[in-house]
Amino acid sequence: EEEFKWLLQEEVHAVLKQLQDILKEASHRFALPTSGSGGAVKQENFVLSTSGTDQVKGVLTLQGDALCQADVNLKMPRNNQLLHFAFREDKQWKLQQIQDARNHVNKAIYLLMNRDVNYQFKTGSEVLKLMDAVMLQLSRARNRLTTPATLTLPEIASGGLTKMFTPALPPDILVNFYINLNKLCLTVYQLHVLQPSTTKNFKPAGGSILHNPGAMFEFGSQRYEVSHVHKVECVVPWLNDALVFFTVSLQLCQQLKDKISVFSSYWNYRPY
Repeated sequence: EEEFKWLLQEEVHAVLKQLQDILKEASHRFALPTSGSGGAVKQENFVLSTSGTDQVKGVLTLQGDALCQADVNLKMPRNNQLLHFAFREDKQWKLQQIQDARNHVNKAIYLLMNRDVNYQFKTGSEVLKLMDAVMLQLSRARNRLTTPATLTLPEIASGGLTKMFTPALPPDILVNFYINLNKLCLTVYQLHVLQPSTTKNFKPAGGSILHNPGAMFEFGSQRYEVSHVHKVECVVPWLNDALVFFTVSLQLCQQLKDKISVFSSYWNYRPY
């Protein structure tokens, strides 16, 4: 019983402090200005590449959760024509995944700070409940970075991203940016129009993170088929740091839960 009391009063708070420190580090990695801290977030340039192809090359400028510049060169397979697109100067593309992940981290920090060092935990189940709530936020933060949204091709075509570029993207090109784990990814889809006289059986593709050649869709009054897909990516080191912090924090939460559970089961089943 004394050990359990010590665990609730001392060790739990030591773990909570450790979790707070780790998650504050994770939050800083997202480099967004917190309210009141002021100061601009630094811009980072990343070169997009993929092994085995030079069809698409580009440089992206990331500032916190926003792509503030994108320069993309695309070599068209059919005639080797080189196309160049860049973001319009007045445009930025918000990466919702980064924004959401950081919001979940901050919710986890808020939950931990609500139980300051003077707070007395009365029962093991109270600690378990807190750990479950923190782990839920951390799992959601991690999932936002590891699981990009599934989109249909018409959703990509009608999204604001297609209107960001100068010169304007031709109607047979679609682009999509997203985060996958510690990488910033760009997918370029080249399309061809399906003529009304085509004998191909039209079957619109559903939602996917990455569509394959042969995927069909209808947009406006036209039917299209994906002819080529190019995916290029770059590693964002601070996203890697954040994912490591999430993993370590989840392990700490689980270890504390396991300790509490061992004591609680002993308490429940001790002989009288």
